[in-house]
Amino acid sequence: MRPHLTDQHRDFTRSLDAMLSASDTPSVVRAWAAGDPGPGRALWARLAGAGVFALAVPEAYEGGLGVLPLELALAFVELGRHAVPGPVVETVAVAALLERLGGGRAAEVLPGIAAGGLSATWAVGSGYALDAGTADLVLVAAGEELRAAPGHGPVRVSADPARRLARPAPGGEVLAAGPHVAGAVRYAAGWAALATAAQALGVGYALLDRTVEYVKRRTQFGAAIGSFQAVKHRLADTLLALEFARPLLYGAAVSLRPADVAAAKVAAGEAAYGAARAALQLHGAVGYTEELDLALWLRKARPLRDAWGTPAWCRARVLAG
Repeated sequence: MRPHLTDQHRDFTRSLDAMLSASDTPSVVRAWAAGDPGPGRALWARLAGAGVFALAVPEAYEGGLGVLPLELALAFVELGRHAVPGPVVETVAVAALLERLGGGRAAEVLPGIAAGGLSATWAVGSGYALDAGTADLVLVAAGEELRAAPGHGPVRVSADPARRLARPAPGGEVLAAGPHVAGAVRYAAGWAALATAAQALGVGYALLDRTVEYVKRRTQFGAAIGSFQAVKHRLADTLLALEFARPLLYGAAVSLRPADVAAAKVAAGEAAYGAARAALQLHGAVGYTEELDLALWLRKARPLRDAWGTPAWCRARVLAG
């Protein structure tokens, strides 16, 4: 199956881009990294108003627009392009997890996710949960059991200061138990990988766009460095990697086959990381400064490359079919 982007898809992404461009997301990211989630929650509400989270909620639940993976992937490319902070991927994954498990908790949580009034995150086993300190619901999947954590441990800052990690506290209400939990977790992890791939792709495009603009202005030997062949080749290679990953992402959103999702994840993650390396090299020393907004995207590329499936794991999944 080949994805076909309609005028409605393009209008949707343009409207998201316009909304996020007007939201001063660099300031939102810096506030989130400093432990102030207020601006981020306000942005979250605007995203919910645009229907982003409702795309992961079936129509059977209040506010749901249906499970629409292609539209969700398009939205998450824009979230990555604008460096939107928070457990956006994990909230979508929790929606997929609870929808697959069904029951009363799904009916309780999914309308809140669709409306944007509830954010969620989750950890597998004894691992860390992203933004457990700000999420309204923290889930832990261990073996054949899914539980709601009663709290979390110390918050730690990762390579990306806006990605704040914490281990969920032990105990809490058991939401589901049995062999079907493991299958639901695998299903939801696939959604998380797809959304992360889309987010990484958006980060890569943002890095490329900012770098192209910079090399047009920076001069050496009396000429803009963007006119140098070596710089042109580096940027062309970066664009090719991103453009190669994009159809893989759209195809994975249509098929939802685990191998296709893994291929999209590794291609988008590596392309974003390559874009970060090119951006840092071509910006020179100024690229290392925290004051430059570029740093907000540079810090995201490596964590997104490895989140919800490292490149090695994804390649093995592709080879396994």
